[in-house]
Amino acid sequence: MDAIFENTATAFSLKTDSELERAYFLFKMIANEPLVKIGTAMTNFAIKAHLPVEGLIRATVFDHFCGGVNEADCMPVVDKMFEKGVCSVLDYSVEGKDEEDPFDNATAMILKILDFVKEKDAIPFAVFKPSGFGRFALYQKISEGGKLSEKEEAEWQRVINRFDKVCKKAHDLDVSLLIDGEESWMQDAADQLAEDMMRKYNKKKAIVFNTLQTYRWDRLPYLKDLYESADKEGFKIGIKVVRGAYMEKENERAREKGYPSPICESKAATDENFDATIAYMLENLEVMSIFSGTHNENSCYKLMQLMKEKKVDNDHKDIWFGQLYGMSDHISFNLAAHGYNVAKYLPFGPVRDVMPYLIRRAEENTSVAGQTSRELSLLKKERKRRKI
Repeated sequence: MDAIFENTATAFSLKTDSELERAYFLFKMIANEPLVKIGTAMTNFAIKAHLPVEGLIRATVFDHFCGGVNEADCMPVVDKMFEKGVCSVLDYSVEGKDEEDPFDNATAMILKILDFVKEKDAIPFAVFKPSGFGRFALYQKISEGGKLSEKEEAEWQRVINRFDKVCKKAHDLDVSLLIDGEESWMQDAADQLAEDMMRKYNKKKAIVFNTLQTYRWDRLPYLKDLYESADKEGFKIGIKVVRGAYMEKENERAREKGYPSPICESKAATDENFDATIAYMLENLEVMSIFSGTHNENSCYKLMQLMKEKKVDNDHKDIWFGQLYGMSDHISFNLAAHGYNVAKYLPFGPVRDVMPYLIRRAEENTSVAGQTSRELSLLKKERKRRKI
């Protein structure tokens, strides 16, 4: 394949010189692990102490990684990206709590987003996290086969109702809905709910998309079983394929509890698992819709090559590439320039409430070998091209 991801003029075409400088400054900071730890601690302290830091955060890290404080605030970013062929996934990135009101509030927010995006070609997907709709511990108890009390049964029914309400709305509006993946010890219950929603609302096309985290070695066998069910029962499968977000936590818990880690033994094994999952889905495109959520250039090239070999159109309706806003613009914008379907996850929410998400982004960028240095090298290349 042509090395399309080296084109920094296309990658950063939306960034002004000052935005390019801000991005360069941020990734230089993120590359410094001790600085990230100190900055995280100071930010957490400032927020808990109610110090007036929102303005500073908004002008730097928030505006780089987030679309705005509400849906309408995101629209200038959404429209600007769409001019270059890159769509958005509005992601309400406020962390879930353990009380009922926030779950109902999160459900109301997703319903509101679905209404908001219905008429907007630039926003073809909505998204939610299972733990935004119900208590993590309840998912865990069900996943582990625990017996629910009468009160917990009623609580779980409310979780089911929340899932059903948003999936029905997505179906009625014909807007695709991504369900994010979470930790393995609660995921079985979330998977079951996602499957139930697919059976109900994916009769004609993939509206509901579950997420497979392919750093788990059991995900491809799971998908093959799901395909058998879909083939027999006559429903479509939507899957967002990612590598995964909770590796250290997963390995640590497996060690503490004394069970085999659900995580692949190496980065190479994870890469292989991701690419094999995408290839399997492409073989079964009549039943499956792919959302390839990755910042890995090789995986993108491999999917592009497979599509070419199978004579699948670049803009095939059932194949999407996805990256996070503020990262991997060299992938997103160059793919879009070559006619592929691309969507950026665009987090939004009140600055204070979105801080846990932003802190996680900074920590993940620091820990992913090569990610930050690649971003920096491309930003340097573009600065040199513009001679800033």
